[in-house]
Amino acid sequence: MIVGELNAKSILVKSNLPESDYVINPYVGCSFGCSYCYASFMGRFVKKKFSDWGGYVYAKVNAPELLEKEIKKLPNKGKGKVVFLSSVTDPFLGYEAKYKLSERCLQIIADYGFKGKLSILTKSPLVLKVLPILKKIKDVEVGLTITSTDDKISRYFEKRAPLVSSRISTLKKLNQAGIKTYAFLGPLLPHFVAKKDELDKVLKAIHETGTRKLFIEHINLAPYIRERMLKELKGVDQEFLNQFYSSQSKSYRNELNKILYGMLKKYKFELLHDEIMFHPEM
Repeated sequence: MIVGELNAKSILVKSNLPESDYVINPYVGCSFGCSYCYASFMGRFVKKKFSDWGGYVYAKVNAPELLEKEIKKLPNKGKGKVVFLSSVTDPFLGYEAKYKLSERCLQIIADYGFKGKLSILTKSPLVLKVLPILKKIKDVEVGLTITSTDDKISRYFEKRAPLVSSRISTLKKLNQAGIKTYAFLGPLLPHFVAKKDELDKVLKAIHETGTRKLFIEHINLAPYIRERMLKELKGVDQEFLNQFYSSQSKSYRNELNKILYGMLKKYKFELLHDEIMFHPEM
């Protein structure tokens, strides 16, 4: 694992994502090494290849100092705006124990009295360590990425990420602490059409944590992601590979959407952004 430090030019960056106005990414790269991650394109900023994803992390060591200056430029203390932590890394990597970049940024947001909405997405139970800070932020929600209920499957696609069982447990603890939550069911793994029971297990497990909001996204198999994933899938049977490729077809997505909408109704989930997201190949 390559671990380095760098100084960023800016940290509160205007977002192109439909659900946020600004993003904060305290790190470049991600040690979790999820094979399906679209964010591997970030490697070009630190002279890394797509295939290097998961093997490097660079800490933006000046992130808190930048945020302290930049957040003050938001009109009306950010009222009506959404800040997202983080879009192309996980804000609670193990390196937080050393750098505390996300923790320090959250403290700045709390101390400033930010009046907008803060949305956090992570795969890590380390988010529980900042609960006292989160409780001081006026409007905050925390999302956990849940792709399965099977730790073996999560370990296969999410090499060094915390096990999915620990993420489900983290969602429950956040809810018990009174923090607003959502689950990011994404990417939807290609076996769900063939194994509807597995999909039902995932939604049931999320429901049992107390979470009632879902963000759902189909898998993105852009060429640079597909190449990396196929290396990970070397040796699997052809039927599974066929399911993988068919996951990009409109008919597959329509079939899976139909199943999902039925389950959302069954468990009375709120679907964030009112649709199941899909990013076509680029």
